[in-house]
Amino acid sequence: MFRTSIPDDYALVFPFGDPEVRDAHMVCVPFDIDAIWVVDEEVQHVETMAAWTGRASADCDTLIELPAGAASGVGVGDRVRVTEESA
Repeated sequence: MFRTSIPDDYALVFPFGDPEVRDAHMVCVPFDIDAIWVVDEEVQHVETMAAWTGRASADCDTLIELPAGAASGVGVGDRVRVTEESA
């Protein structure tokens, strides 16, 4: 929130404990993003969320937010693994 943009190689990853319905919203976000809801590394829902007004929810144990268009090739049932790069 309150950023004016995000880099093309940027992602926010929100790991949660057990899977349950998680909401995401675009209040105070002036640009579109892609969001991916994942349970046990399997994609449950993918959505491009509109600046300022976007809102979505789905079951997940991990929620991933990316620049708009970054998840264009990702679909329900795909596998997603989050890894950390060492600096």
